[in-house]
Amino acid sequence: MASTKEEVKLIGFWSSPYSRKVEIALQLKGIKYQYLEERDLKNNKSPELLKYNPVHKKVPVLIHNGRPVVESLVILEYIDETWTQGPALLPKDPYERAMVRFWCKFIDDKCSPAVRKYLTLGPETDGENARAEAQECLKFLENELKGKKYFGGQTIGMVDIVAIGVAFWQRTLQEITEKELMNKQDFPLLCAWADELLSCSAIGDNLPPKDKFISLIRSRREAATATTK
Repeated sequence: MASTKEEVKLIGFWSSPYSRKVEIALQLKGIKYQYLEERDLKNNKSPELLKYNPVHKKVPVLIHNGRPVVESLVILEYIDETWTQGPALLPKDPYERAMVRFWCKFIDDKCSPAVRKYLTLGPETDGENARAEAQECLKFLENELKGKKYFGGQTIGMVDIVAIGVAFWQRTLQEITEKELMNKQDFPLLCAWADELLSCSAIGDNLPPKDKFISLIRSRREAATATTK
């Protein structure tokens, strides 16, 4: 349990889904923290990031009373175990906790990469196999939502936070690339879940500004296209 006198800092980057997930968890728990924005992750990492995450040199990094915790999934569990106020992010039952970890790993390691691969393919590439792989992953998530409001049941849990990439980043990329991957006809439960999740102030208020995010992705795509010519 956290002490009454404590210092909580978060090193993140505004467009990173991984650092945004941690911000959402902190907000849901009602934890006060200082946010430290990385200005240039690619070319000029801050001394704080290099000091507190010398192994991976990536965001997010949670610093609790001077001690760093890295990797978003590890941080989410740490937050839930350290601060008991607010909603529980993981269930108490050992089997249910194991299932939460399974789905979080599935989303981060299989679903998100498959979706990102398809949505970032160039127009000259045949993306049918990539699309089929991404939709297969989404179908597993659709099936997991049967009879539920959220992946966590009737309240937002850790899987919902980890899957925020599907609700916001993926659907925004669909808009940019004009590639339909998830729609209400094929994925009614997933779409309803995404709309419900984004309507929660702790979620919606801690997402990147959509216009700014779209501008960033379009500039990156233009830069990538220019280097291939």
